[in-house]
Order: sequence, then C-alpha cells, then structure tokens
Amino acid sequence: MMHSVPRTMAAVQLTGHGGLDKLVYSRDVPVPAPAPGEVLIKVTACGMNNTDVWVREGAYGTEDDPSAVSTWRRHGNTLTFPRIQGTDTVGHVVAVGDGVDEARIGERVMVDFSIYNRDDDSLADIDYMGHGRDGGYAEYMALPAENAHVVATDLTDVELATFCCAYLTGERMLERARLAAGELVLVTGASGGVGSAIIQLARARGAIPIAVAGRGKEAAIREIGAEAVVTRGEGDLTEAVHAVSGGQPIDVVADLVGGPLFNDLLKILRPEGRYTTAGAIAGPVVKLDLRTMYLKQLELHGSSQGSRADFRRLVRYIEERKIRPLVGGTYPLSEFHRAQTDFMAKNFVGKLVVVPN
Repeated sequence: MMHSVPRTMAAVQLTGHGGLDKLVYSRDVPVPAPAPGEVLIKVTACGMNNTDVWVREGAYGTEDDPSAVSTWRRHGNTLTFPRIQGTDTVGHVVAVGDGVDEARIGERVMVDFSIYNRDDDSLADIDYMGHGRDGGYAEYMALPAENAHVVATDLTDVELATFCCAYLTGERMLERARLAAGELVLVTGASGGVGSAIIQLARARGAIPIAVAGRGKEAAIREIGAEAVVTRGEGDLTEAVHAVSGGQPIDVVADLVGGPLFNDLLKILRPEGRYTTAGAIAGPVVKLDLRTMYLKQLELHGSSQGSRADFRRLVRYIEERKIRPLVGGTYPLSEFHRAQTDFMAKNFVGKLVVVPN
C-alpha cells in the first residue's frame, strides 16, 4: 500500500564500470513500489564506502586475473545497470507491501544492507543492497521489512548513517579473529570508515587497539580510542609498533591496506597470532613467505560484510553508546561527484554522508 508518495525521485545511478562520468544524477527516476514483505523508506541519509568506488571502477579482479574489470561477487554476478548504489541508509518508512503491518509507517530505521540468500549465518552467498538491488543514493528505497531496523538512539539520521557498512565489516573481522578482552590489535588504515570503526569496536570488546595512520591524523585517531598511533610510511613499521606497544606481542592484525605492508604485518604478529582483512587499498596482490605463516602457526582470515548476529551486536553497541559516529562531511545528493572525489582523496576521518537535497 502506497501513502502520498511521488511517482519519480532524485537518485544517482551507476550506468557502467568506469570513471565518475558513470554516475548520473537524475530527478526523474521512478520511485520503487514495495513488494510483498517489503517497506518503502524515504531516505534521509546514506554513508559512502570504498566498495562504492571499487564497484564503479570494476576493481575487484578475478581469481584468474587480478587486473580484470570485475564486480564485487566472485561467483554469480548480480550487478546490472543502471544501479543505485549506497549501503549505509537511514530513513523513515512511508509505505508497506502486502503482509507488512501498516503500523510500521512512520518508523525511523537503519537498513541492514545485506542480502543474505540463506537462513543461517554463512556468508558464502552474501550480496548487498546497492549491488544486487538498488540502495540508498536516492530519495526513496524499497527493501525487505526484516532489514529495516528501529534503533533506540537519539543520534541524528546523518550520525546513524555512519555505522552500518563500516562497523558491520569491522565487527565481522574482529569476530572471525576472535579478538578478546586484553588482547592487542594492530589496525591499519585507521582513519577510514572501517579502520576507525575497528578502533571503537575493539574497545567495546575490552581489547587494546594500536593504529597505523597517515601523518596529521594521529590526534584524531587517539581521540576515538587508539592506545597509540604509528605514522604510516615513517621508518621501520615493525620497530615502530614494537616501541609503542612496549614490546608487548600483537595478538591480532586487522588490515585494510595490504600492498607492501603485508609481509611486515605478519612479522609483527606473535606466534599463533591472527590476521584478518577486508580491504586492500594499497594493493590487492601481496608477497607471502609461506614459511612465516606456518612456522609461526598463524591464522589468516578473509572477511566481508557481516552476519545477522554481527548486525544485532552492532545495534546493541549503538544503543548502549559503546561506539559513536564519526562524520567526516555531509554532501547533498546533487553534488555526488564532489562527494566521491573528496572521498577518494581521503583527507578526512570517519565517514562522508550524502543527504537528499
């Protein structure tokens, strides 16, 4: 059932793999109708993520060719064009499909963007809104009712839109690595959305985060909870981490950078340490000395998105104020190109958020 909803809306549509010219802002995109079991939300804020950029660029490669133009899913592409991207969506329910209680109209919700495709917590066939179906870079968005969650918080819509993708990704990384209270975790890419999330999520678990970040961002990273910060690219990383940790062993590395840092990160880990990654902003193809891995009895975990249980923990952390939003900037939807250009420059801490005009 629809309630006072226009026929068309403003949205940014991805029209193909390539540069910013593939992102087209339009004011006459049809408003989706909620299918049975779905709700329609009026979007009030949507956070920006690296995945948006890499999917646009087709930068995920294939198992046979790391440089191939390819989208996010390794098996069974679900991306079709045009596609409205945007995962970290917050909005208000304005209509419901058949089978959904009309009492939900008016709720403010945070979207669990995951398309699970299974009834259990396996992520083997995971997909997401903004890839397998339209996301939140628009004035309206339709989604399964079970993915629209009311969160008991007084945070603003923009603040709430900083959490979902980055924090869910970070929580899954720490869950896979079994980070426990009192353990030391080294976080690379600490000023970005996922990195800054991991610092807070580690503290929520009672663990001790040490960050690696670019020059000029050290104070901001300490302010959100890092025990110490190593400035990226200055001196020997192994020695620098040893110095700031007081010689204490690193139990877990949560890596979002990859590239030339990879081998040093494995050297930094203690024997039987755990490495977990969900990104490779400095390069996806790395050198691995298998002897380091097996002689130190290391665990290596790949991670992406999160499970329903991870999302429930995230909501609880928000409601208990164990984590807080980090808004790096806010942009109107009509200035999406500027927003993504600034996002790619990485001259901010936290998340950039897009709002309807």
